[in-house]
Amino acid sequence: MDMIGKTVMITGASRGIGADTARIFAKAGANVALLARSQDEIAELAGEIGDKAVAIPCNVARFHEVQTAVEMTQQAFGGLDVLINNAGVVQPIAHLSQADPDDWGQLIDINLKGVFNGMRAAVPVMKAAGGGSVLTISSGAAHNAIEAWSAYCASKAAVNMLGRCLHHEEHASGIRAIGLSPGTVATQMQREIKQSGINPVSQLEWDVHVPADWPARCLLWMCGPEADGYCGEEISLRDEDIRRAVGLI
Repeated sequence: MDMIGKTVMITGASRGIGADTARIFAKAGANVALLARSQDEIAELAGEIGDKAVAIPCNVARFHEVQTAVEMTQQAFGGLDVLINNAGVVQPIAHLSQADPDDWGQLIDINLKGVFNGMRAAVPVMKAAGGGSVLTISSGAAHNAIEAWSAYCASKAAVNMLGRCLHHEEHASGIRAIGLSPGTVATQMQREIKQSGINPVSQLEWDVHVPADWPARCLLWMCGPEADGYCGEEISLRDEDIRRAVGLI
């Protein structure tokens, strides 16, 4: 996929899927705006990538920060073609009856409101330019109840519907809204899950998790016309046909 001249904004870009996505898109020729709360990490990654990258400290739970990040991306690169809603957390891992209400709410602020904030800030810019892609990291947890993951499951189910709503409202305006369920990925989040010792996901061996560059490569593929049939839907990286199309098998 040739992304020369395109600009991509990635939330949660400091590590894991977000960082590998930045590298993959930059290699494909894209300009990348790296958003995260971890200022040092995104600055280091921007230095690694070079002049095609800009680091923008941002808490996605705060709309004004996301809106400012969109404006800074436009100033740096002249536009915005792709938004990748990747920022997310899994804590609190706790049974619903014991979960701390503030921690539960903070996850919703990041995982759900953060995605809305990205869409709300980016979509008007994309519409004005004739269209764009909004790609959002989903999860199998959007469709299955998992012990001690009430906040995470609820947030991902809501995010899945948010993407469908965006497609319903803006597809005719050239907005391509697609979700990606990457399966279990070898990232820091999986280490937190492993340490919790709760539910079957925490019992998985490390070697069953896919590397972070797999969903990154799939996100790049999702920007092309082969993925048009999935607009308004969710792609699963567990699907062998998808892995084959992306070139992972």
